Amino acid sequence: MGKINGCIKCLFIFFNVVFALLGGFLVYLAVKAAPFSHQVTSVGGPSMVWSWVFVLGVFILPVLGIVAACMEKELVFKIFAGFMVAGMIIMLIFGIVVVVSRNMLKDSLDTASAEAAKPFMENEKMNEMLMGFEKEAHCCGVVSSSDWGNNLSQSCECKMGNTGFSFSSGCKAKPVGALGPDQIYATSCSHALFGYFDFFFKIIMGICFTFAILALLALLMSILMIHQIRKHDSGGSSMAMKSY
Repeated sequence: MGKINGCIKCLFIFFNVVFALLGGFLVYLAVKAAPFSHQVTSVGGPSMVWSWVFVLGVFILPVLGIVAACMEKELVFKIFAGFMVAGMIIMLIFGIVVVVSRNMLKDSLDTASAEAAKPFMENEKMNEMLMGFEKEAHCCGVVSSSDWGNNLSQSCECKMGNTGFSFSSGCKAKPVGALGPDQIYATSCSHALFGYFDFFFKIIMGICFTFAILALLALLMSILMIHQIRKHDSGGSSMAMKSY
């Protein structure tokens, strides 16, 4: 008979096997993405080092958990529990940083003034980029439709039949005296842009906080199994001394 309850042990090993397989899949994706990481870094993008740390952590820690459950050694469980504490803290910190970054971006876009729109209005290439983004994101103007002055772009035209993935809040009538489409998008492109960023922010926040909760559950299970090992060992020692 083992030192750990059989049901708890099997459940613990099962979840660690699932996460080990997930980690292996993430390692595969990281290897495939390696050729592109140099290009991203060369243009000032983030380094892939932290991605590798996360991927290897997802792969190695479940393997350590499986080894601990199979060996039923208190020391190995303590090492695993220590990594779970560290992982939980790191995921919580990353989650909080993402939340703060999201709020800062939202505040900066909400307080953006008409000055922010001038480079897009005065530069021909940026003007074309803005019109293309307006068609795709269903928005009008950088900060507001007034960025176009009295001559609204046709890319601001809002049609109720437009479908697709957008963050538009609907249509509104064009300003009085302005030339252009009668119905324009009510959402500015800065708000639409935040909608795209917010979507990815929420995904990252969900991943961080989910992994933090899972690390907490793994920690609690580890503590329970350490308690069972200690109880078994202390019971075995007392019986051996009694028989002696």
